[in-house]
Amino acid sequence: MQEFLQNIINSITPWFFAHGIRIIVILVGAFIVRYFAGAMIDRIIRKAIVSKGSLSPAEEKKREDTLIGVFEGTVKVIIWAAVILMVVSELGVNIGPLLAGAGVFGLAIGFGAQYIIRDFFTGLFIILENQYRIGDVVKIGDIAGTVENINLRMTILRDIDGTVHHIPNGEIKIASNLSKEFARVNMKIGIAYDTDIEKVIKVVNQVGEEIAKDSEWKDKIIKAPEFVRIDDFADSSVIIKISGEVKPLEQWVVLGELRKQLKIAFDREGIEIPFPQRVIHQAK
Repeated sequence: MQEFLQNIINSITPWFFAHGIRIIVILVGAFIVRYFAGAMIDRIIRKAIVSKGSLSPAEEKKREDTLIGVFEGTVKVIIWAAVILMVVSELGVNIGPLLAGAGVFGLAIGFGAQYIIRDFFTGLFIILENQYRIGDVVKIGDIAGTVENINLRMTILRDIDGTVHHIPNGEIKIASNLSKEFARVNMKIGIAYDTDIEKVIKVVNQVGEEIAKDSEWKDKIIKAPEFVRIDDFADSSVIIKISGEVKPLEQWVVLGELRKQLKIAFDREGIEIPFPQRVIHQAK
């Protein structure tokens, strides 16, 4: 048994010193290159992206993080593809025929790769044009959610139910960003026809100002919600429109608080939010 193990060691040792050490160096070198490449990409992107006055520091950071993620992913693929070829070569496999075969195979599938190419070009323009970033809430087709990841191939969204959607970039025709620069709270509410409109305007504007000055909400609000107009005459109520501006991603919580405070104020001031009504005329 000892002689068997010694024979194995004697046969492995020359290979190890001839190729094994090189493989270890290749792997260690790949990790080092990957680390420094990531640090360099981070530094270059942070300095190269020119700040726009219309974007907040948080918006700029989301854009930078998205670009860094895309470039790091691309560099990672290139590095590990090179490592695999080098390791295979050290294992004694002739990579010449492999590369030639890969070229022929690539040519064979090239005619069916239009969709992949389309995905890559669309993804490139989405990123360069800053249409949306990681962390934004967007609506793509019938799907709305938070952007969890974006690369040249696809966009990954997580909707409000926690479902993850993988959307090829080439399939994206219209992308609506719900969290870029600022958002609006828009609300329509019905009041009774016999209500004093001037009183309603005063109460609505007062509620909006109070929320905007509240310590819990003032950092979320850019422009206090206020009465905009009478939007419609419905069957049972006069529809008024209320609007304001808030910071990105804050529109839903601010709108919920606005509804609550308006209900409290309307109850206090005797302003009725009517139920549907029907007038019945009895024939004589």
